[in-house]
Amino acid sequence: MRKLLFFSVLFLSLTSFGQELKCKVIVNADKLVGANPQIFKTLESSISEFINQRHWTDNEVKPQERIDCSMVLTLIQQTGNNTYTGNIQIQSSRPVFDAVYTTPLFNYKDDNLNITYTEFEPLRFDVNTFQSDLISTLSYYVYLILAIDADSFAEYGGDPYYKICRKITDQVENPNAKKGWQSNTSKINRYLLITKLMAPANKQYRRTLYNYHINGLDRMASDKKTAKEQISKAIIALKNIYNNSMSTYIFRVFMDAKSDEIVQIFSDGPQTDTRGLVEILNKISPTNAGKWAKIK
Repeated sequence: MRKLLFFSVLFLSLTSFGQELKCKVIVNADKLVGANPQIFKTLESSISEFINQRHWTDNEVKPQERIDCSMVLTLIQQTGNNTYTGNIQIQSSRPVFDAVYTTPLFNYKDDNLNITYTEFEPLRFDVNTFQSDLISTLSYYVYLILAIDADSFAEYGGDPYYKICRKITDQVENPNAKKGWQSNTSKINRYLLITKLMAPANKQYRRTLYNYHINGLDRMASDKKTAKEQISKAIIALKNIYNNSMSTYIFRVFMDAKSDEIVQIFSDGPQTDTRGLVEILNKISPTNAGKWAKIK
């Protein structure tokens, strides 16, 4: 009986808590003429293990609480011995309370992927030491996924993870020689993205993430009209940072994930007053004006 109890406890300890992410990884090297495809299959498997089998925080996470996300690395050119350039597309989502629906949180394409990889080399992360551009890039986006997810559940809940993103950027060797990490540029990259997300002037953006999800989407099942009003209120509050020169790209990041969802929410009953919502949406995301015209 004691053995049975021991193995039951052991089984629960192994299955109840696990890693934080459930990430689908794809490495697409179709454009690399003459390259050995097996190398990139190995890379794909190594990245998947690196992300999914590592504990990135001290939190205890149940299997059903793991964050659904994906990373697609598209390698376009081989620029040297085991060195490749391309892009990486990152997406993440979170469940909505009392619903089967999952809501997109992050949908971002980074065109400054530049990595060096030798088949079977181990991928190990140390927050205090730079290992490689590949490991820093993957780890940076892991913590950004964790940060945005945490912000959607608690006001400024992502603070510790944003700080690790910043630490990763600070550890990169010779960053101003690398497009993805340089600070002496006006073009958006990893350094500027985390700078904008952490800027005190952009705190309203993070408050909007929290209110949009906790006070809005998570209440849709119990009171749809009130939930829609709260979502509208959360988005309208972005006007507080509209004139901030640092906010333009933040709006784009938000809308890349949320524009279709916003239209879907406000194109269905019950009816709410959407005049103020549409006005601010057209200001902060004029490229999506065609979508906002569908809001009733």
